Amino acid sequence: MKEELYSVEQVADRLGLHVRTVRAYIRTGRLKAVRIGKQYRIARADLEALIGRPQTDPAQPARVATAEVSSIVQIDGVDRAAADRLSTLVLAAANTGHDPAHPLRVQTVHDEERDRMKLVILGGTAATAEMLRLLDTVLYGDSGLLDREDDRA
Repeated sequence: MKEELYSVEQVADRLGLHVRTVRAYIRTGRLKAVRIGKQYRIARADLEALIGRPQTDPAQPARVATAEVSSIVQIDGVDRAAADRLSTLVLAAANTGHDPAHPLRVQTVHDEERDRMKLVILGGTAATAEMLRLLDTVLYGDSGLLDREDDRA
C-alpha cells in the first residue's frame, strides 16, 4: 500500500500558506511530518487531520455515528409472580427481532420488601424505544400480566 507524501511546498500551495508557516506547524507539532534527509514529507492522512477532513481510505468502511441509550425503569406495586412474568416477557422481547451486531441488553431486579421492580435497558435508540413502548402497553393496557395471583381467582 503506497501512501501519498507531500513536500512542505506542496502543502503550502494546497493550503494557501507560506512555506515558513507550514514549517512552523511542523516544528510546533501541529502538523505531523517525517524528515527525510534535509526535507520534510507530510502524509496525506496527517494533512487531512490538520484541515479537519476525515481520512477517506477505501479499504476501511466509513464510520457511522451510533447512539446508545441507557434507561432505568422503576415499577412499584409488583409482587414476585408478576415480576417473574414481566421479566420473562421483557427478556424474550430483548432477545428477538433486533440487530445481532447491536444487541439490546436488559437486566431485571425485584425488591420483595417494597414490591418494586427495576429494569435496566441498554441499547440502540430504536430498540430501546420499542422496549419502552412494550412496557407502556403492559403497564397501562389490559394485558392482565401484572394482576396479582390472588386477584385472578
